[in-house]
Amino acid sequence: MTETASPRAITPSLLALAIFYGGMVCIAGVLGNKQVALGPLAVEGGIFAFLMLVATSSAVAELHGRAVANQLVLWGFVPLVASVLLALLVLVLPASGSMQPASLAAFDTIMGSTPRIWLGGITAYGCSTLLNVAIFSRLKRGGGSLLFIRSAVASMASQIVDTLIFITIAFYGVFPIGELLLGQMLAKVVLSAVVVPLAIVLLVRIGRRLDHSRN
Repeated sequence: MTETASPRAITPSLLALAIFYGGMVCIAGVLGNKQVALGPLAVEGGIFAFLMLVATSSAVAELHGRAVANQLVLWGFVPLVASVLLALLVLVLPASGSMQPASLAAFDTIMGSTPRIWLGGITAYGCSTLLNVAIFSRLKRGGGSLLFIRSAVASMASQIVDTLIFITIAFYGVFPIGELLLGQMLAKVVLSAVVVPLAIVLLVRIGRRLDHSRN
């Protein structure tokens, strides 16, 4: 009589990070409706949630390996696509007569992205986040032991790719995108170098503490 292999155990750290990841996937598009000024730099607000996606996927790669981190990124398409479809559904449903016109107009403005913007966001998410996991894991296999440096390098590279893909798909042919590309790349690279390594170190420490507390 043969025994079936037991399924991979879901550790407390993986469960917690996956839940956090799903939340960041859904909120990134909403936050992106505000342009934030950071000194001389201007960036859309969704970058903060997206950087948390990068940090979380890297933390999962550090704690559970590249394969698990890639699965996390791929599963992230589920809440991402579901949130887009639900937003489209709510947009086409008639508004209640008791809703204030100003509130309805604000909602339609915030949630009513064009198909090109939806497509650009979904494509950029998949490509850049998988690239981040690949670079982060490759640097570790190459003997890199400095988590902070590996985090910064992988995040900066992935954010450059993310900007190229998203802006090209969403806005190419609508208006000249050269200046927008450069500005967004600079802002995202700076934030990647400063925010992401700190976030990854923190998430890895929290994850290890969660797993240790279970043992």
